[in-house]
Amino acid sequence: MKIRLSGICHNSLVNGEGVRRVLFTQGCKHNCEGCFNPDTHSFVGGKEHECDEIIKDTLSDILIKGVTFSGGDPFEQALSCSYIAKKIKEKNLNIWCYTGYTFEELLKDNREGVREFLSYIDVLVDGKFKNNLKKEGLKFKGSSNQRIIDVQSSLKENTIILYKPEIYNK
Repeated sequence: MKIRLSGICHNSLVNGEGVRRVLFTQGCKHNCEGCFNPDTHSFVGGKEHECDEIIKDTLSDILIKGVTFSGGDPFEQALSCSYIAKKIKEKNLNIWCYTGYTFEELLKDNREGVREFLSYIDVLVDGKFKNNLKKEGLKFKGSSNQRIIDVQSSLKENTIILYKPEIYNK
């Protein structure tokens, strides 16, 4: 299985908690004004990678505490992201994901792989980036409309449960 990525950040401290591998997927339909990664919008840019190579490389790094899927929008490649996320979760690493879709939209999304991908995500930062709601000092999100969701608790309780790590105080 392959995935199209615009890039990989091997050791990030700003895309979720702890040292993380960040996979920047290629392709996004949202085209948010002021997007941090506009080069990721095209569905033909970036480079194709073998998912198994991404997994092997990630799991070989003993510093990594988790993987963050960003973009682009990872849900445009839900099958490939789900495949990677499953293998990462099997090794007890956590999964964060950034998406322009809302959690509610994803729950109604019938595209193949979407619900499975959600089932592996621990923390979802959802909603389109809104330039007019950009605010300095927001932890783990770009605009105040975006939510940081505890996905597994939300799925279990059938309601939105916001993620509240100790270091998250906004």
